[in-house]
Amino acid sequence: MLRILTVYGNLLLTAMGQTLLLALCGLFFACIIGLIVGLMSVIKNKLCNFVAAVFVDLIRGVPMIVLAYFIYFGVPYLLNTIIGLGGVMLTALQAGTICLALNCGAYMAEIIRAGIESVDRGQMEAARSLGMPYWRSMQRVVLPQAIRTMIPSIINQFIITLKDTSILSVIGFPELVNTAKNVVANTFMSFQTWAIVAVMYLVVITLLSRVAKSMERRLKRGH
Repeated sequence: MLRILTVYGNLLLTAMGQTLLLALCGLFFACIIGLIVGLMSVIKNKLCNFVAAVFVDLIRGVPMIVLAYFIYFGVPYLLNTIIGLGGVMLTALQAGTICLALNCGAYMAEIIRAGIESVDRGQMEAARSLGMPYWRSMQRVVLPQAIRTMIPSIINQFIITLKDTSILSVIGFPELVNTAKNVVANTFMSFQTWAIVAVMYLVVITLLSRVAKSMERRLKRGH
């Protein structure tokens, strides 16, 4: 194990950084997707409600590994061969970010929908009675209250997304699991390598879990 840490320690730390980068990029775009889809699911418009429901059910119903393969291999084939654009390629980072953003975005949409619905309807009615338009009422009155209940769930979703990055080793992204496979192939020290990787994930995820619990306690005290 000491040999692995000495020779490959920096490589594994770099891979952990790549894993965090991918998770952050995916979560950033997932928040945008989740906000849009979450709002579409709560407004009084049947078409928007239907589109939001289809998106959430479709993405949540497809295994992430299948989604990763489809985006990395299928989308360029569709654009180049069927549509005829030609020369379209996705890097592993781009495909991984899109995959995580879509997958996490579907769950974020449900978190945001539940957060908005947890706010008493009287808040929106009171804002509208004061002459505020719907979207201004949502922005100024409802969302600030909903965010308080959503933050712990969003952090938990980030933890799940961080663990899901390991699936993207199948498309060659140099995240921690993919790098660990290469280390094992070079050293034939499987147990030691995977033990180090497990500890690295455990440390990062434990820290994030502590942050989530701390924020949750602060939000409860703020009520």
